Amino acid sequence: MPELGFNEGAWRFGTFAGILLLMIVLEAVWPRRKRRHTRLRRWATNFGILFSDYLAVTLVVLLVPVTAVITALFAQQYQIGLFYWLDWPLWVEWLIAFLVLDFVIWGQHVITHKIPILWRIHRVHHTDQDLDASSAVRFHPLEIILSIFIKSAAVLLLGAGAVLVVIFEAVVNGSALFNHANFKIPPTLDHMLRWFIVTPDMHRIHHSIERQEHDTNYGFALSIWDRLFRVYSVEPELGHDKMIIGQPDAQDTGPETFLWSILLPFFKRKMPASNAPPSDKNSQETT
Repeated sequence: MPELGFNEGAWRFGTFAGILLLMIVLEAVWPRRKRRHTRLRRWATNFGILFSDYLAVTLVVLLVPVTAVITALFAQQYQIGLFYWLDWPLWVEWLIAFLVLDFVIWGQHVITHKIPILWRIHRVHHTDQDLDASSAVRFHPLEIILSIFIKSAAVLLLGAGAVLVVIFEAVVNGSALFNHANFKIPPTLDHMLRWFIVTPDMHRIHHSIERQEHDTNYGFALSIWDRLFRVYSVEPELGHDKMIIGQPDAQDTGPETFLWSILLPFFKRKMPASNAPPSDKNSQETT
């Protein structure tokens, strides 16, 4: 099988860590909202979930060697996919591939809200009661595995190149860190950027406790799909400072704990949290 020619893991980690660090600095210097909870427990849980994602993906790749990049290399070796059958300029292929893959991720996000069994998995992401860069990695391992297979199928159909796939995934991961980050962008600039990409204010609406708001603004990188399919919201009803983030039946301490978050998809009804009192919706802890 062909090789990438560079260390994919090191490149991914370097870009992820660099963007994450930048977002953390921006959140510290220009915070958008006051935090409801301390960072320590939330970050420990969210990054703990990220580590469990890494372990799950490693196990899956050992059992079934499938990732989007491996699929791209496989398609290259056997000349499978649309781009290998059509003699298009490279820039056209890259543009189409980026748009199609971004749409596929958008579509996956939509169905995780619409299909009950998938919502139980994706709901882990939505139970975070604050939103910051760490929220971007709060995805249950089952959702990460599902995403791998969906992206791999799209890559195989397209015949997208491996380098393109690596760059696309870096862009999407960086976009997720950016649009979950809790930092302030001047309103004029924010509304200009929204014509092209998903901004933090735009995505925050998607994490609203209100159903009519969290069923909008599904985009990860590009904002075009929300506008095109008429699921775009401009502002939350209560405004960004007063809106409540999370799920109506998960406003206690449960989402701050790793085990609660990992086990959540396996319980049809609300899981018990801890003996600690529910979080005050009006709490404004900033430490």
